[in-house]
Formats: sequence, structure tokens, C-alpha cells
Amino acid sequence: MSSNPGNRSTVSRRQVFSAVWGISLFALVGQFGGALFQFFKPRVVEGGFGSKVIAGRAKEFKNGSVSYVQEGRFYVSRLDDGGFLAIWQRCTHLGCTVPYSKDSKQFMCPCHSSVFNTKGEVIGGPAPRPMDIFPITIVDGQLVVDTSNPIAREKFDPSQLTRA
Repeated sequence: MSSNPGNRSTVSRRQVFSAVWGISLFALVGQFGGALFQFFKPRVVEGGFGSKVIAGRAKEFKNGSVSYVQEGRFYVSRLDDGGFLAIWQRCTHLGCTVPYSKDSKQFMCPCHSSVFNTKGEVIGGPAPRPMDIFPITIVDGQLVVDTSNPIAREKFDPSQLTRA
């Protein structure tokens, strides 16, 4: 009897191990690619940064006040005339987080000393333009800020204000 009856071909142990090795390598690369994709995919949480954030009721913000909204990483600046701006906390120089100083009533970048007023306009330092803002809509008396859509601006314009 022959070891190869009919037209059957034999598969060597080396070919089986090569196939198993190739399938394992393919699965490993696939898992790595999937994990890398998940790592770079933005995690948008409803009501958090990158989505629409409810900042609060319009009447809660007093004229001339600046309030920080942590979930959205922005400040609500209500100007003396009653208009609202949602100002991103990011400096337009190098992207540092800019805190607001209630004492001086200014945004002061701790890294490179850029200074902004309550409208987000540059009043000192290396920042090339005003702070970015987010669009605001008022729904049932609440300020809803769309943090997925920052607006870069070259100067302050009264048309950027939202009024209650």
C-alpha cells in the first residue's frame, strides 16, 4: 500500500505549524489595531466636553460675572449689558489652561503670561488672538453650550453674544 492513497495530498507538520503561526500573528496584529483605534477614538460623554453641556439657568448668571463650568471646560462670561459668551479655557498661544482671576477680573495664563479680558480679548502677552468661544443656545431658560464646535475668532464682535 502506498502512503498517499488516491489523489490526497499530505500536509506536513511544518505546514500546520506555519499556518497556526500565521493565524496567531494575524489575530495579534488585529487585536493591537483594534486597541489602538479605541485609544485614539474620542470619548464623548453626553453632557461632558465634546458634546452639548447645560451650563445652568440664564437667570443664575449675574451681569458682569464669570463662572467656570467644569464639565464643559469653559467659562460663562455674562457681560454688563446682559450678553453671554462661553469662553474655552484654552490659551490661544500654546493651549495652556487659563484660569480666571476674580480679583483682577481677567483671564491670566500662568505659563506665558497672556492676559485676556472678560470678552476673551488679548490685553497682554504673546497670545495672537482672543480666546475661542463655543456657541450658546437658550432652551427653556437654560444655557446649552455646544463644546464640539469651538469658534476661533480674530476679534470680539457683539454679534458673538447670546442674549436671554
